[in-house]
Amino acid sequence: MTLPRVRHVSDGALLVEFPDASDEDANRSAVALARGLSSGTAPPDDAVPGARTLFCAFDPGRVSHEELDREIQAASVAPAVAAEVPAGREHVIGVTYGGPDLDAVARRAGLTAEEVCARHAGSDYHVAFLGFAPGFAYLAGLPPELAAVRLSTPRPRVSAGSVAVAGRYSGIYPAESPGGWNLIGRATVRLFDPDRDPPALLAPGDRVRFHRRRADEIEPEAPVFAAPREKGGARAPIFRIVSPGLWSAPVGAPFRGRGASGLPPSGAVDPALLAFGNALLGNPAGAAAVELAVAGPELEALEDSRVAIAGGASGAAIDGRPYPAGVTANLRRGQHLALGAVRLGVRAYLCVAGGFDAPAALDIPSRLSPGDLLFGAHPAMRVESGSEPPAPDFPQDPVVRIVLGPQEDWFADEGVAALLNSPFRVSSTSDRRGIRLEGPRLAFRGESEIPPEGTALGAIQVPGDGQPIVLGPDRPVTGGYLKIATVITADFRLVAQTRPGTSLRFRAVSMADALAARRRMART
Repeated sequence: MTLPRVRHVSDGALLVEFPDASDEDANRSAVALARGLSSGTAPPDDAVPGARTLFCAFDPGRVSHEELDREIQAASVAPAVAAEVPAGREHVIGVTYGGPDLDAVARRAGLTAEEVCARHAGSDYHVAFLGFAPGFAYLAGLPPELAAVRLSTPRPRVSAGSVAVAGRYSGIYPAESPGGWNLIGRATVRLFDPDRDPPALLAPGDRVRFHRRRADEIEPEAPVFAAPREKGGARAPIFRIVSPGLWSAPVGAPFRGRGASGLPPSGAVDPALLAFGNALLGNPAGAAAVELAVAGPELEALEDSRVAIAGGASGAAIDGRPYPAGVTANLRRGQHLALGAVRLGVRAYLCVAGGFDAPAALDIPSRLSPGDLLFGAHPAMRVESGSEPPAPDFPQDPVVRIVLGPQEDWFADEGVAALLNSPFRVSSTSDRRGIRLEGPRLAFRGESEIPPEGTALGAIQVPGDGQPIVLGPDRPVTGGYLKIATVITADFRLVAQTRPGTSLRFRAVSMADALAARRRMART
């Protein structure tokens, strides 16, 4: 295995690089190192192979940066742990060509659109790694002339099943999501199904061929991503959604160890606020609650329960009577709870005694709809706590601490200076995947892309338009945009709770400062 170089990205994340290896050897080394670390004495919470790197997420309270660095070096010099990617299955996937970027790809390649389609369909591909989204496979084997840079401004929504190219890879979007790849066609194949074992259809080492099909041969609404599973089992539901508000979904503590399958850790955007609401009811800090953004849902109580609202949902009411946030209330069967608008920050949480039924390990938050049922968790979850932590505040014009890197040296000096010395306004197109910022363009020294690699919570990625995006809990697991810095864990909530149209600033701190802030956060 090629000897690695370790970059410490944030408090709880590092990136292992293989600078002297070829692309193929670097990818194989990353996959082999991930396997080696999983059997070590201090395995990371998540190890995500990329095109040339291995991204590791870990709890610095359990294993320090220095200890994990030593584990990586030891695993790298140990006898090879099945460094060869196992031979996989072969898949033939039908594709209808004609996406919105097909002509642009053809112009850059000096080909006709028909020639692009023929060469794309005529190539043999293999799965190098999974990332970006659940079930999204990076397919190596794209003809070099079809290589294409990512869009300078990622699309807020890309349709499920879109066949795309970026860099030297091709791929298929498993579900509707933001994306910056060049769209050249559409496929109908279920790439991710939580009821399947394994849930992702494609795995590293699998071989893929595309079969051209006419548009009338493919059903336009054919599913490519499994629908969320019904929850609750034989238990009785405790709430029915009357109106979902702008956006609301059950969330809890983040999941670990699923990044290599393309699944982000998810979890609450503001874990400190979630912990506060749960503490009011004697629940564990990460017990599942309903996260709501900007405007909350209306619910009908189907059973008696006790609830608490954490956050700035100041317009809440029970059967039309005002109900303040930060205090508990008893709900009787048949009563209606309307959460109203979030007037401080962006997100708030509805907690229930005992917690809601937690999302499954292979789920990502799915927006609630009218008529959906919410179930309670097992009563054994409830734990009476001592004193309640103070409610987190919502500072105006926050100053957010960041650790520069891992690619700040790819930016011009004036680009780094703009990040540190200018206000950035939060865009209304922000969501749990990423908080989009508007401000001065962050200038690059040269290229604006890198081979895809794993991403950390709070990573500030900068696409070709120079406008930063702070990655959130449902972020793409891997990505090829440059990352100029990472928001420290203790300050991510400040970014996530800054209202669209208002501004924030960044301040660079050392890794030691970031770790100290994380320890202080853990004590509160």
